[in-house]
Amino acid sequence: MSIWRKNILAAVKHLILDVNVIVDLWLQEKSADETEAIFAEAQTGHAKLWVSASALTTLDYVARRAFKKRGISPQAVAELIPKLVEHLLENANILTNHGFEQLEIYRLATDFEDAQIAASVRSLAGQEACIVTEDDSFDSLGELPCKIPAAALVWLRDKEHAQSNKDRPTPFIDLAAQQAVIRPQLEHNIETVLRHGQYIMGPEIKQLEERLAEYVGVKHCITVSDGTKALLIAMMALGVKPGDEVITTPFTFIATGEMIALIGATPVFVDIDPRTYNIDPNKIEAAITSRTKAIMPVSLYGQCADFDAINAIAAKHGLHVIEDGAQSFGATYKGRKSCGLSTIGSASFFPSKPLGCYGDGGALFTNDDNIAKVMREIRLHGQDRHYHHPRIGINGRMDTIQAAVLQAKMDAFPDEVIARQRIAQKYNSLLSGKTVAPYVENFNGSVYAQYTLLVSDRTAVQQTLKEQGIPTAVHYPIPLNMQPVFEYLNKPEGSFPISEDIAKRVISLPMSPYLTDAAIEKIANKVLEVL
Repeated sequence: MSIWRKNILAAVKHLILDVNVIVDLWLQEKSADETEAIFAEAQTGHAKLWVSASALTTLDYVARRAFKKRGISPQAVAELIPKLVEHLLENANILTNHGFEQLEIYRLATDFEDAQIAASVRSLAGQEACIVTEDDSFDSLGELPCKIPAAALVWLRDKEHAQSNKDRPTPFIDLAAQQAVIRPQLEHNIETVLRHGQYIMGPEIKQLEERLAEYVGVKHCITVSDGTKALLIAMMALGVKPGDEVITTPFTFIATGEMIALIGATPVFVDIDPRTYNIDPNKIEAAITSRTKAIMPVSLYGQCADFDAINAIAAKHGLHVIEDGAQSFGATYKGRKSCGLSTIGSASFFPSKPLGCYGDGGALFTNDDNIAKVMREIRLHGQDRHYHHPRIGINGRMDTIQAAVLQAKMDAFPDEVIARQRIAQKYNSLLSGKTVAPYVENFNGSVYAQYTLLVSDRTAVQQTLKEQGIPTAVHYPIPLNMQPVFEYLNKPEGSFPISEDIAKRVISLPMSPYLTDAAIEKIANKVLEVL
């Protein structure tokens, strides 16, 4: 099992090691046994060890003096210390300080060295953490508990303490927990961009595109500025124009229909399957006319639509298929990855998505060489070479820093997908039979962008859960046919009964790869109480 999965599946606690604890471990003095046990716990994935970058110089100095006091020759010490530091950094991650914080730290500190270590822990905001030290006067700036190694080991192994976390607020999407896991690589990737300064179309863009294409299993990936523009670029590349029609679902985010209308085409809505909430393939053919140019299924809530059926209809009528995979990147359909199932697949990397950057981002996927070439040109103002524009395009590029963030997140992503599925199964075991839990086709592997239930009195359920500190969300309360902007389509309430009924009853619970069993049980129990 990878270290990513260990950290995801466990309720991880973070321990920041002070210099004195590390030196005593190396000398096998005082608390060495307890510190060794802490290192062993970290190997199981229940703990994550950290060392402040500001402490490393002090560590080197103190350790050299300590070994010399033992009578070890300077040459032997010079050979030993680098090996010990290398071993330490193979088992512990580095927390950094920032230059802009130094004056504030200095002003607040009674011990500047201690305070720098404490300040470095701010990047673990919201996580269970403690400083492991033998200094009973350690200056933690009042921000973190300090424990001697023996107490830290007890805290680390304390199952009752873990259970008490049921009473802590539950985030709807826990980006802070994910950031703590990927922090070192994240900082490295961002700093690399800051150093080379290629903020637009830097080398990270191509690196990410190659990695994403390989993951999805297609020839081409074209990163773009966001998932909404991905849909627009896809339609532009396929020649969708004013007067054309594009078939899609009314039960989706506004961007799907919005981009069809923005390009001058008409969105033609088709009702959904009552179990998966995805477009119903059995109703598509009746909506096809001589003006239909493409079909745009949405893979909602992390589950792919039925693409074999949709592609067969499209082939019969000479149509293109664009997958709106904004919520389904990482999902599978009959063993194939979402975004690689049709003419073009599109993804969104909005922060709350299964794979999300720290801002807006998106991508397009295809196996068609010519379509890929056209989409690359469109995202860069229709340019095929510098200042030469054979087509109308847009500014649709992804920022290099967002590509750097996604590169760090991709390291953990495959294990996060597994964790999401395990969490959904845990939810299912507690809620199935007592409410309408998400239905996933047996040939699909959902990535559970949301864990969405059907309830009868949604307002009451949301309010009660809110009072219990449990956030919820509704995706989506108003079908597109009932949105004021689409009144001109003359598809009033009652036109799509399944979509309209589902929209009134869906409610999404917290979902994150880092959701602990204790948190899942707390949420499920409160839901059952309400129902």
